[in-house]
Amino acid sequence: MNQQHAVTPPSSATPIFAGKLQQEDHVEHPVERLPFTIKRVETAEDMRKAVQVRHAAYARHVPLFAATLVAPETCDYDDNSIVLLAESKLDGSPLGSTRIQTNLGGPLHIEDSIQLPPWLRGARLAEVTRLGIDESRVGRIVKIALIKACFDYCEGLGIEHAVVTGRAPIDRQYEQLMFRDVFEDKAYVPLHHVGNIPHRVMSFEIATGEARWSAARHPLLKFFKHTRHPDIDIGRTAPLRPARATAEQGAAFVPDVARLRARLAAAL
Repeated sequence: MNQQHAVTPPSSATPIFAGKLQQEDHVEHPVERLPFTIKRVETAEDMRKAVQVRHAAYARHVPLFAATLVAPETCDYDDNSIVLLAESKLDGSPLGSTRIQTNLGGPLHIEDSIQLPPWLRGARLAEVTRLGIDESRVGRIVKIALIKACFDYCEGLGIEHAVVTGRAPIDRQYEQLMFRDVFEDKAYVPLHHVGNIPHRVMSFEIATGEARWSAARHPLLKFFKHTRHPDIDIGRTAPLRPARATAEQGAAFVPDVARLRARLAAAL
C-alpha cells in the first residue's frame, strides 16, 4: 500500500458543540422545502435510478471509468453501506446519488489502497463515495443536500470522521466545506476503487463541524445546521441492504463489468 506522511490529528476529538446541541433541542429551526426528495435506496428500482445518475455523472468527466459503473456494485449491497438517492418531486427522475460506507463492520474501501494514519485507524469512520449529480439547474443544491444527508447520517451513527477522496478540481469543493488533508503533502494517490485515478484523501471531524463552520461564518452553516429539510429523510441510522434487481430488471444493466474493468486497468 502507498505510504504517505500523515498530518497531525485534529486538536480535539471531543464534541465541542455537544452541550450546545442539548441546549438547542427546544429551538425551532425554520423549515425549507426542496423541489426534490432524498432517501436511502431500498428497492431494485431505487438502485436502478441511483446507478443511472451515477453513471451519467461519471461519464461526463471520466468516461472510461464510468463504463464500469453501468450496474450496481457489490459494495452497494454491503451491510455497512447505504446508497442515497435524490429524486425530482415533479416526475420522480433521479437527480443525484451517493454511497456511505462505515468501518463499523470492516475496513473502508480506501484501505485497499492506502494505510490510514494512526489518528484515524482506531476511529469510527465513514467513507463517502460515488457522488454523482444530474446536470439540471437544481444540480448544485442537490449536491449540497446530499452532503447534508451524509453529515446527518454520520452524526446519527456517532461517526468521528467522514473520509472523502477527490480528483482535481473536485477536491477544492471539499476544501471549501472545511475538510482537511489526511496526508501533509496533499498528495494525489491512485486508488483501486476509483479506477486507480489519483485522488486527494481528505477527512472531516464530525463532532467539531458546527463549531468550525460557525467560527468561519461559513455560508452553508444555516443550510446544514439551522434549517430543517423534511424532504431529506434517510430514516433510521442502521444500514439497510437494498433489494437486488430481478433477472428481468437486471437486463437493463450492461453485464460484462469485469471485461470493462480489465479494459480500464490496461489503459492506465
